[in-house]
Amino acid sequence: MTTFIPGPRGQGAEQPGDSQDSIETKDIAGLSQGQIVLRRFLRHKGALVGLITIACIALFCYSAVGVGPIPGWWQYNHYSSNPVLNPQGAPTMSLPAWLGGDGFAIGQHPFGQDDIGRDNFARVMKGTQISLMVMVVIGVVGLVIGSVIGALAGFYRGWLDNVLMRITDGFIILPTLVVGAILGKMVGGASAIALALALGLILWPTLARLVRGEFLGLREREFVDAARVTGASDLRIMLKHMFPNSMGVIIVNTSLLMAQAIVLETALSFLGFGITSPDVSLGQLINEYQSSFATRPWLFWWPGLFIIVIALCINFVGDGLRDAFDPRQKRVPSKRVMDRAARRNAKTAGDAAGKGAAS
Repeated sequence: MTTFIPGPRGQGAEQPGDSQDSIETKDIAGLSQGQIVLRRFLRHKGALVGLITIACIALFCYSAVGVGPIPGWWQYNHYSSNPVLNPQGAPTMSLPAWLGGDGFAIGQHPFGQDDIGRDNFARVMKGTQISLMVMVVIGVVGLVIGSVIGALAGFYRGWLDNVLMRITDGFIILPTLVVGAILGKMVGGASAIALALALGLILWPTLARLVRGEFLGLREREFVDAARVTGASDLRIMLKHMFPNSMGVIIVNTSLLMAQAIVLETALSFLGFGITSPDVSLGQLINEYQSSFATRPWLFWWPGLFIIVIALCINFVGDGLRDAFDPRQKRVPSKRVMDRAARRNAKTAGDAAGKGAAS
């Protein structure tokens, strides 16, 4: 739908070049492709908030309990037992006075303690680390496999397309949770990386079919024919011309895959088929403390809250990246941009009228 900028009285509502496309074209004139993508992404408030939130969560959890031999700033770890300070291991955090508390204080165990005195804050931070790592590995593996298979099937078509799509159909009909449980039982006790790689090998089919559909349409476009005429190889055509135009679909579906990955890992760990001790994940924490849902909710709600926040933020970031990368996305100008365009049109019309009167 075309948006028209109101012009000066008597000149009509429709002005040539005042559509939303022309407004955006003037706004990004002289910018490189990277600058255009960055500007569009930064204007997406939901994506920006999601990215900042994910970055803060990652920085906070990795700095709190450390990584490998590098210690964190938190005094407790996720496996040592400590004296239980409050009855039932209740959180030591107190509320501000204006909320009816004795004054805001974090205390030694702000997220509470479990039955044997382990610090729940350290366990949640460690579980967040592993869940984020599993999510990223699954997303990368699914992105690579799905993009490559979809691109080859859509570009070459014919027998290769038939073979790759029948393989993809075979993976699609597999019950993800059941297969994930089998793989989790086989490699979940080995390491979180092994589990992530195994799950990534079964979560790529949806992305592959979407990329195939994009490539089937793009291979018939004029810029692909022009690249062929200039002697460009198939690899160069796919990498330089077709993948950039498919980036919106690839990115948004990879973000959905990553959100699905953290939920799947949570479900498998909750069922006992995912991450096992001595490692700890958010799903494993929910599994361990499910009986504490009513009596000690602080043990159950904190890992659940982190799972929800991470999944939502990943989806917001994916939406923002889709809008930033996809050149076919139609963007409605903001009120500020519309007002600026209206003032520019009024000034141009006024100058033209002044020149006409002077002549």
